[in-house]
Amino acid sequence: MWLSLNAALRGRKIVSVIDWLLDSDPAIRWQAMRDLTDAPADQVAAERARVATEGWGARLLALRREDGLWDTGTPGTEEITLLALLMLRDMGLDPSSEVARKAIGLVRDNATWHAGGPWRGTPVFAGEVEPCINGRVVTVGSYFGQDVTGIVERLLGEQMADGGWNCEQENGSTRGSFHTTIDVLEGLLEHARATGGSAEVTAALGRGQEYLLERRMLRRLSSGELIDPAFTRFSFPTGWHYDALRGLDYLRAASVTPDARVAEAIDLVRSKRDAQGRWPLENPHESEMVNARVRDLEFGMDEREGQPSRWNTLRALRVIRWAD
Repeated sequence: MWLSLNAALRGRKIVSVIDWLLDSDPAIRWQAMRDLTDAPADQVAAERARVATEGWGARLLALRREDGLWDTGTPGTEEITLLALLMLRDMGLDPSSEVARKAIGLVRDNATWHAGGPWRGTPVFAGEVEPCINGRVVTVGSYFGQDVTGIVERLLGEQMADGGWNCEQENGSTRGSFHTTIDVLEGLLEHARATGGSAEVTAALGRGQEYLLERRMLRRLSSGELIDPAFTRFSFPTGWHYDALRGLDYLRAASVTPDARVAEAIDLVRSKRDAQGRWPLENPHESEMVNARVRDLEFGMDEREGQPSRWNTLRALRVIRWAD
């Protein structure tokens, strides 16, 4: 088991927190086993397989309509379906499983964009116009084995001079946005994993990562001022919203070597740990939460604002392990 702590007391606290994570839903448990313990790969895989049949993953899958989509009861079925698929990806539903292949096949065949304009009626995995949405479509599509090459090529052409992306580019913006940039980076990284990558994607990822690092994950390049206090509050699910924990967890996933430019953000993560060694849920984005968008159906993960969060604790512990 990983214990990069000097004091025995703090070491026992980490063990206790890991036990707390392991005494949880399969979606948390398999990732804690993989990222925070020395569990054998076959045990991790067996635990991951339970996401499809038990707990949060099974409950979310059960909320689908007969056509395989998730429904809010109002226009925008493709939006709630995208949120649900992102959540299943965060839970680690095995994309090679029969459950996942059937689920994504129904979405591929039945989900279309409902918003006005030229994208109305086109398949969801063809993407649309905003890079913050397209980045998340690439994340989901790449993870679940869909062809999103066309969207990737569009995103590569939309990277801005500073290395970032911005949904307001078509309205005249010339600077990147943390929110849009993290959405696109996560998508391109998932695509590179799924396809083996390319020189163009690798270069775009490098420039996008530098966009975050040059700003120390939190601050304006021009003045050094904090960009947004919300960047210091850790949410889950994050949706399209950036915060420092999300940015750091991306760098960890991308195997970026930490340097002095992440020090402030890492210190911020460490400062959020409570007396029991857990991290709270902060600033929940209700519009991004499946349980807040599905009417007359119940889905929740027993996480409350201000209370210890297994999702934030899992992500914070693996970020600290990466930083150490």
